[in-house]
Amino acid sequence: MRRKTALVVVTALSLLTAACGKSTTGTNTATPAPTKSSYKQGGTVTIANTQGQTWTCQFNPFNPAVNAESLGFIYEPLVYVNLLQNQAETPMLASAYKWSDDKKSVTFTIRDGVTWSDGQPFSADDVVFTFNLMKQTPAVDLYSLWSGAGLQSVSASGNQVTLAFNAVATPYFYNFADQVGIVPKHIFSTGDAAAHPDTWEDKAPVGTGPFKVDPCTPNNIQYTANATYWQKGKPYIQKVEYPAYLDNAPANLDLASGKAQWGSQFIPGIKAAYLDKSQGNNTWSPPVVNVEIFPNLDPSHKVTSQLAVRQAIALGIDRTKISAIGEDGQQPAANQSGVVVPTFSKYYDEAAVKSAGLDAPNADKAKQLLASAGYSAAKPLKLNIITIQGYTDWDASLAVIKQNLAAIGIQINIQDLAQQTYDDKLYKGDYDLAYGSEPAGGPTPYYELRQMLYSKASAKIGDDAASNYVRYTNPDVDKLFDQYPTADDAT
Repeated sequence: MRRKTALVVVTALSLLTAACGKSTTGTNTATPAPTKSSYKQGGTVTIANTQGQTWTCQFNPFNPAVNAESLGFIYEPLVYVNLLQNQAETPMLASAYKWSDDKKSVTFTIRDGVTWSDGQPFSADDVVFTFNLMKQTPAVDLYSLWSGAGLQSVSASGNQVTLAFNAVATPYFYNFADQVGIVPKHIFSTGDAAAHPDTWEDKAPVGTGPFKVDPCTPNNIQYTANATYWQKGKPYIQKVEYPAYLDNAPANLDLASGKAQWGSQFIPGIKAAYLDKSQGNNTWSPPVVNVEIFPNLDPSHKVTSQLAVRQAIALGIDRTKISAIGEDGQQPAANQSGVVVPTFSKYYDEAAVKSAGLDAPNADKAKQLLASAGYSAAKPLKLNIITIQGYTDWDASLAVIKQNLAAIGIQINIQDLAQQTYDDKLYKGDYDLAYGSEPAGGPTPYYELRQMLYSKASAKIGDDAASNYVRYTNPDVDKLFDQYPTADDAT
């Protein structure tokens, strides 16, 4: 299974914070950091985060191409699970929950006194409706709860909502409690939202969250505080401005100047360009997901569906060089197992990767594999790889990859695309290779690998895949994923 995973290249995204306390990186000598007592309730925070396109002003929580702009801000889960704090839980729309003795069902107590941002009351019916919508429209069941996790029914009794499964379901808690944004029945049960919940644009979202969209334009999303938010005294800030950045450079300038206070993109020479500008400037880079090359494994893609070709690409890539040049040394090189380290180091079997010969580049072996697949200097292999425009570190990483693969006889044509175009091609399987970050992970590597490799999260070419974009299909691997919930912790 591990040798058949997608071709992992480098680890993932940075989280940059401004004016949030003592610096943990670098020696800062410019503007003094503000103290906690200097902050006042209200105010505006500007986010500088490169998207590679202008905003579509769509906020559908069931559309993975746009739901990052609505989950948390607008739509809330039942429980928030903090993956970087030992899965610490914070009750959200559920004030409590309890598992059955056999761990095959879980009952949530739905919070009282919550209203939707349009003034309508929130209730257990909304929760039941949200999960049953996933059953009625499998395209919005992004975590294969009904098709793979064994969800059998969702029902309400008063303010109690019970999810019943056909087997032990505790490993799926993160998926259904934290990752599903609850939607309003009175909105999603009518009109286009009811007819096409997977593609409905949701231009004026109605949620229970701390913010409302007011307004959205192609150049900026403005979130304003929800005056009726159920958490008293929150949100702490009154307004969030989220400009559309097409490239890292202007976003980085706004962060360095203080025009923006929070960002999540690559900054070359980060110490001089950002950290030294103010004692309140900080950077935090938790490795939570890999950035990788997605090979299209569908049989209709006869080149990238060949194991020998994928193995050659894996052996031809110098991950250490990509980390040093593409990511400016700010992110460590990933490994071929797909396990994110150091976050999940205890699950990483370094000896197994080394035994498979996948711990270091091997150009000679890569050339042999290509020859076995029928390619040579006289018959070179040519492939397109799609990426998102404006991500300068990805561009630099791909320049290294292009050079690496040219040395073994593979010619790569890099296609920089707008985010929406990239997403459409990735989800529909319209690509040879794609460079990008993996689907959202979870408390262990199981979650990320299941999202990527579970057959029921895939789709035929031309239809949107929920998360298995590479179209990997292996019944034996599916069985292993399905067996995981019943495995003993010690194994």
